[in-house]
Amino acid sequence: MILLQSHSRFLLQTLLNRVHNLEKAVEVDYNWVEFDDVRYHVQVSMKNPHLFLLSVSLPIPSADTVFCGGLPSGAIEAIKAAYGILVQILDPPRDGFNLTLKLNLSKLPLDEDNRHTILVKVASIREVVLGAPLRGILKQLGSRVVASDVNKLVALVHRPKESFFLVPQAEKVTVVFPMRFKDSIDIALATSFLQEFVEARRTAGLNNAPPCSWSLSPPQELKGAPSDALSANAGFVTFVIFTRHVEGKRVDRVIWSLSTFHAYVSYHVKCSEGFMHTRMRRRVESLIQALDRAKPDAIETRRKTHSRSFKRLVGDGNAG
Repeated sequence: MILLQSHSRFLLQTLLNRVHNLEKAVEVDYNWVEFDDVRYHVQVSMKNPHLFLLSVSLPIPSADTVFCGGLPSGAIEAIKAAYGILVQILDPPRDGFNLTLKLNLSKLPLDEDNRHTILVKVASIREVVLGAPLRGILKQLGSRVVASDVNKLVALVHRPKESFFLVPQAEKVTVVFPMRFKDSIDIALATSFLQEFVEARRTAGLNNAPPCSWSLSPPQELKGAPSDALSANAGFVTFVIFTRHVEGKRVDRVIWSLSTFHAYVSYHVKCSEGFMHTRMRRRVESLIQALDRAKPDAIETRRKTHSRSFKRLVGDGNAG
């Protein structure tokens, strides 16, 4: 199975190209969209080639998700902690976007390895912003701090108008994903995939992974959730995160894996569908080839039959 990268590959490549050609006054103006409707816009002017403007548009939050100033809770603090003086948050952001950052590329370290590490972090702006509220909850779990909102259902956006839910507790955090798909084939494949996903967790090599369960009906943790959250045509997936799962640098991997879990499942559902389509096309092609190989034999047989009949008629005429 393939895990999605936390950084935007196109954004990282754009940053690297800009850094390697910092002395050249080249105008840059790019727009693109990545999975779960996260949109990016980057701009560099010829007048200030060392200033890099990065704007990000997040998925539209559902009614049960709270944004503060157009951003998830704790996003501003997370940006300042991640980038320090390298970036400046512009207020208001670019029209149509939730966030605009101004990067001064001339302040990057001269050491190439350190510079590349920072640029990868900048290209991971999606993880920093969307994962900010989740990071806050998991850090409280890791430090064994009992939060004031313990046992309170928390909704976090991860797709346009869709949320997943957390229930923070003193010793664990329960995470619930309502899984929804539009296409009937995707629903069937996702249901089968999730059942196998849960079964795979029970293998001996994954004993330290977070416990995982799947059900068609809403779990008890979603009691009191809005009615829209209780409808999921591919069921509900529940993870239980304990303190050992968020120790040290593990927390970064857990945050990204949870934030993109639906995209991870969707990716593998589409891969499975494409694989089956490929197998079907190959099977049809092999059948067509078999039919094509059979056609010349039938034609040759008919020719031989007609030839023998003609000779027999000629011979009978001479005998008469």
